Amino acid sequence: MELEKPSNGVHYPEQVTIETRFHDAEATPEEREEFLPHKPDEQNQSQFTDFVGKTSLGMSIFNLSNTIMGSGVLGLAYAMANTGIILFVILLTSIAALSAYSIHLLLRSAGIVGIRSYEQLGNRAFGAPGKVLAACVITIHNIGAMSSYLFIVKSELPLVIQNFMGAPSNSGEWYLNGKYLVIIASLIIILPLALMRQLGYLGYTSGLSLTCMVFFLISVIYKKFNVGCPLEDHNLTQPLTVMVNSTSEDDVCEAKLITYNSRTAYAIPIVAFAFVCHPEVLPIYMELRKPTMKRMQRVANISVLAMFVMYLLTAVFGYLTFYDKVGSEFLHTYKGDSADHLILCVRLAVLMAVTLTVPVVIFPIRRALLQIFFHDKPFNWVRHISVAFGLLVFVNILVISIPNIKDIFGVIGATSAPTLIFILPGIFYIRIVPENLEALNSRPKIQAACFAAAGLLLIVISISFIIMHWASGGNQSIGGH
Repeated sequence: MELEKPSNGVHYPEQVTIETRFHDAEATPEEREEFLPHKPDEQNQSQFTDFVGKTSLGMSIFNLSNTIMGSGVLGLAYAMANTGIILFVILLTSIAALSAYSIHLLLRSAGIVGIRSYEQLGNRAFGAPGKVLAACVITIHNIGAMSSYLFIVKSELPLVIQNFMGAPSNSGEWYLNGKYLVIIASLIIILPLALMRQLGYLGYTSGLSLTCMVFFLISVIYKKFNVGCPLEDHNLTQPLTVMVNSTSEDDVCEAKLITYNSRTAYAIPIVAFAFVCHPEVLPIYMELRKPTMKRMQRVANISVLAMFVMYLLTAVFGYLTFYDKVGSEFLHTYKGDSADHLILCVRLAVLMAVTLTVPVVIFPIRRALLQIFFHDKPFNWVRHISVAFGLLVFVNILVISIPNIKDIFGVIGATSAPTLIFILPGIFYIRIVPENLEALNSRPKIQAACFAAAGLLLIVISISFIIMHWASGGNQSIGGH
């Protein structure tokens, strides 16, 4: 079969013809479904992967869901408290739908050129600058995600150990110092898992992590009916009301449908941060058994839908437990329940969940760095181990220096999250899909352009509000910190 010639005169590899065969009525069902040919030659095969994908559909769903379900879940009740129930549900639904659509754009772009690497898509779209841009954004975002996970370890693990051992909080023992504990957890648990060569092997730990978060959700729902109002002279039976800019103590235990204050600026970044999984989509796709666009889109849709339901329930019941008193790190809002064995188990489950998520997040960063600096080099265990170890050292130093997890959610969610969800998938799609398949003024490309523009607008608005919040003195710890 001859190579197709896009209107720009650039020759694409043989895999571009496979995309057009999807529309060929004479093609077999297998040809229409398979992303790559059944027997690709060795030269083309080495471009995509060093091994045949062996990860099942279920394990892939676990891995992708685990990358979505991260520390962001701990900030959603805080986001609802500062937007109101109606605005939060609209925001959560919109971001979830747009996130699924952006994954579709990524998969479509990858299907056109037969590439399953975010960095290589950037290279195909814009050359070396596009490759470097994609790698940098992935690195920045995932370092922020790792920082938020390890920040939870630093803040929650001392409380768990303190409760188990019955030690006073001011005893000064080294094992109650979160700075030491986060380093120990990184070396003993995270580093060995991060040294695995294939991401698919982490499907089992991802399943365990998701189980822990389901237990967290069940506990949050249960505690809603067992925790009194933060102010003793209020009860939990007051009706829902619409409150805007309300700060009265009389309203502290009322669920607000719509609200706005100086902390509302963090709502969009927190929700956007909670749905970013795009750096892991293509690596998971690469290791999927029978890797077709249809199967990978199914993985993405199931993962996004499941996390949407879990996020919504967590935010609603968390908010209806503490109302305006909910903290930016949700578990810290239970600080008055230090002797509560259920909350102790919840802390332990969340710690296990976020700790097991960090190795999954390391894979895209390492891949991005290797794509930039060692693209033409074969796999090397020394580089593989050194990059993982260096990343953990850097992130540990960062976590020890960060005073508040809200700042991680805000800054990373306002910059890299919209870039990964909106901007890069949109502009990659416009550049990669040849004009003989979709003209520049076609509806899909216009939608992709609007999608990218919306991401840029979101960054400008979010950063502006956060800077205004900081300038007004709002960077002081709030919400239970």
